[in-house]
Amino acid sequence: MPYTIMLVDDDRDFRDELRDYLDDYQVIEAANGEEAIKVLEKPNEVDLVVLDVVMPGVKGTEVLKKIKQMAPDLGIIIMTGYSTKDVAVQALKGRADDYIEKPLQINKIKSTIDRMLKAKEFDTDRFGNDIKGKIERVKRFAERNYHKRVCLKDAATAVCLSPKYLSRIFKQNTGIGFNEYTLEIKIDRAKDLLEKTGYNIEQISDKMGYQNIESFIRIFKKLTGKTPTEYRKLVASR
Repeated sequence: MPYTIMLVDDDRDFRDELRDYLDDYQVIEAANGEEAIKVLEKPNEVDLVVLDVVMPGVKGTEVLKKIKQMAPDLGIIIMTGYSTKDVAVQALKGRADDYIEKPLQINKIKSTIDRMLKAKEFDTDRFGNDIKGKIERVKRFAERNYHKRVCLKDAATAVCLSPKYLSRIFKQNTGIGFNEYTLEIKIDRAKDLLEKTGYNIEQISDKMGYQNIESFIRIFKKLTGKTPTEYRKLVASR
């Protein structure tokens, strides 16, 4: 599934605008630090926090410290409208992973988020740097990006292997080719949407990253033996 980003800012209009630009991710919102802490204290799937410094109640820099105490490995980007060195230093001392000034440049915030999450995908400390660790990192990469065009070459470059070698060891370790693996993830997610949501077939096709609905229907039927519509009717009849 896509990465989950928590956006913490007291300006609702700003959150709405930024959320629209981050449509490749699952975005949850918090209007202040207290709300953010409550979410993170419970089981959650948050991968990255984008945190404003100036908010009512607890300051963003204090929220940063609390989050790092609870989840030391959770990535945090600090935002502030105050372009002062002191604020940046305070944020970095609190172990922020990056620091961006308002008004934000959308391309800059998106590239910063992409860079941090890509580093998270291929974290050698978490998975190790042996063959098994590399395979796990590649699997995570595929699972997190099921809705995009996932390329073997990109995955191979990220784990410092040749595409040919990665293709061979991936199949040896998983029993399935890389392209087949990514396709199965995509179709499994499509099944989940067919079963649990009211999205129509075209909407689901778009969410899976297909450029046209015909390709989605053809591949879905090839792997499941049923069209998406037939699959949905079968599930509904159970």
